[in-house]
Amino acid sequence: MKLALLIAALIFSAGAFAAESSPLTDKQPPKPGVPAVQVPIDTLKPSHVFDVGGVPDWMVITRDSVWLANRPQKKVRRIDPATDTITAEVEFPKSPCSGINTAFGSIWVPLCDPAAPALARIDVATNKIAAILPFGPIDTEGGITVSANAVWMVIDTKGTLARIDPATNTIVARIMLPPTARNPLFADDLIWVTDVANNVVIIVDPASNTIVGRVPVGPKPRFMTSSKDALWTLNQGDGSLSRIDTQDRKLFATVAAGIPGTGGEIHYGAGFIWTTVFDVPLTKIDVATNRVVRQWVGAGGDSVRFGFDSIWLTSARAGQLWRIPLEAAR
Repeated sequence: MKLALLIAALIFSAGAFAAESSPLTDKQPPKPGVPAVQVPIDTLKPSHVFDVGGVPDWMVITRDSVWLANRPQKKVRRIDPATDTITAEVEFPKSPCSGINTAFGSIWVPLCDPAAPALARIDVATNKIAAILPFGPIDTEGGITVSANAVWMVIDTKGTLARIDPATNTIVARIMLPPTARNPLFADDLIWVTDVANNVVIIVDPASNTIVGRVPVGPKPRFMTSSKDALWTLNQGDGSLSRIDTQDRKLFATVAAGIPGTGGEIHYGAGFIWTTVFDVPLTKIDVATNRVVRQWVGAGGDSVRFGFDSIWLTSARAGQLWRIPLEAAR
């Protein structure tokens, strides 16, 4: 009887893990966007298309490279932006997911597994796995961030924000957040964490490992990015963006982008916020005016980063990564 219950629990947890975020298969709500500034995605011409197959998704930009995760292929690729070539492929025993990040000479890669999620560490000097740690992301739409001396990730359904010491690869502090806390981001010396059910961003002070505030934002905030003195959330409930003043720790502006639904991502670069979701692969928001100034609609999207004077945009369903020069998106 105990064995049957255990098997049932594992099946349920696997289903719950997968169901938490399946933007490739989930029915997505209509995305009206901002019709006045919309143009077809076909008008946005990449300077290079990387046909990698699988489902290219999470990215991180380093000083000399673009790193791209691919969940079904269980790989992370390293791309040289100077030559637009793939210079390394790192294979994992489990699927990379829930964001990737860079710090302390490493690429930090959360690995999804319903029974045993993990966190991998790639040595950027050798392009090899240096360690796989026995704790990992809570779901496939989680996230990972880095501060001056730590790595941060929510690791369980209790809402535990783990502080990981890169010197020892161990958890040195656990901060208890609500069970629906998901994505952390380090900005202006604080850790900010989206709470998708309570429509707030939780503020954690890494100096004391304590919660020091909460900021109400739009419905179902998930992914975040930061610009000067500002934190931005992409709200999956109504497809809006919330802008938080990080000095006052208050909501400063709401941008109606009209791009609701699961999946997607948000990043800052060159004075603009860039967001992506399926069917509206790229939206450009001017941080000076808090207005959507251009929106490209059509097939593509799911992950976006800015670096090397380019927008790096995945077309997850097509198995591609597009490099789009900034000038092409003016």
